[in-house]
Amino acid sequence: MAAAMQQSAIRLTALMCVAEALSMTGFACFTTLLPVLMKEWGLNNSEAGLISGVFYTGYMLAVPVLTSLTDRIDSRRVYLFACMLSALGAAGFAWFANGLWNALFFQFLIGAGLAGTYMPGLKTLTDHLEGKAQSRATAFYTAGFGFGSSVSILASGKLGALFGWQWAFAFGAIGPVLAALLVMRTMPQGRSHAAHEQAPALLDFRPVLRDRATRLYVLGYSLHNYELFGQRSWMVAFLVFCGSLQAEGAGLPLAAATLAAMINLLGPVFSVSGNELALRFGRTRIIFLFMSASGLLACGVGFTAAWPWFVVFLLMCVHYACMLGDSAALTSGVIAAAAPARRGATMAVYSFSGFTAAFLAPLVFGVVLDLAGGNQSRVAWGLAFASIGIFGVFAPVARWLYTRRPA
Repeated sequence: MAAAMQQSAIRLTALMCVAEALSMTGFACFTTLLPVLMKEWGLNNSEAGLISGVFYTGYMLAVPVLTSLTDRIDSRRVYLFACMLSALGAAGFAWFANGLWNALFFQFLIGAGLAGTYMPGLKTLTDHLEGKAQSRATAFYTAGFGFGSSVSILASGKLGALFGWQWAFAFGAIGPVLAALLVMRTMPQGRSHAAHEQAPALLDFRPVLRDRATRLYVLGYSLHNYELFGQRSWMVAFLVFCGSLQAEGAGLPLAAATLAAMINLLGPVFSVSGNELALRFGRTRIIFLFMSASGLLACGVGFTAAWPWFVVFLLMCVHYACMLGDSAALTSGVIAAAAPARRGATMAVYSFSGFTAAFLAPLVFGVVLDLAGGNQSRVAWGLAFASIGIFGVFAPVARWLYTRRPA
């Protein structure tokens, strides 16, 4: 019986991780093609940051509704609807986008689509698991986000270079359709609590916010996402700048998008490893260890652009690994802490707060870059990276102040 349950957990986790990667094929199209689109559309850094950030506006406006609905209806239906949003957004880019305003609209749709696939997909998975199996499935699923973003970066960069940026977005529209088919045909029906008296009213998040443990995870996830998505949104552009500063004839050995995809591939390894460390040594200790280390690295990595490319690349790898070290530990922690009847609502609050921070980060990064001297200034890049790392540096102080309050 135990072996059968383990095999079932592995099968469900594998299916949802594959679906997650497919649903994200359009996720990094714009940020990967950012240098090309900025030039073609005449965008400044602030406008580029706004388009990157509106992705998270779409996410944070859609996630309270779409994720909360999973407490009431089959989460697979939410997943199907969201995949169609993602596909429409990417297809709109491929066929119609030609500047700031329509790019904002289509990027918004892709973000709203992620809101209905990422956390609802996780709920579809974790509703059928318990205990350590649930924690480990959460770790692999959240790690799959890094794999999916790597696939999106790599495919977008290659297709954009070979056939033009429109084909990269066309590829981004195909994945969500395949993800929807996979989930609807292979995953068991999601559990809902609509018939239970304890199920909260839709969009009534007061019971979630009254839970002190949940609030701490929400705060941690917000700080985590602020740094992570600020870095992800500008990573390719920073590597392009780094390549321009290398000695004549040296340059980067691979395309910036390829190097960025390689960095992203570290995510799954360190997300899963961080969760295992959290199970062994305690979530709080591991979360704040990685959060503080990544914040310190972020405050320095932007100033290294003129260093040899392999040193910059190695530092970015270490920084990315530290950022992902607390990812699964945070998410598995909030799921374990949530009451089953409020799991969808809890995940909605958690995700909304985290992706509100994710929206702000690319925009703040771009504004700092402009104000500090533009994207040809090493000091400007250093300060822009510091703008997303500063909260990680002070995370231990915030934790100390929070834990000093009476429960």
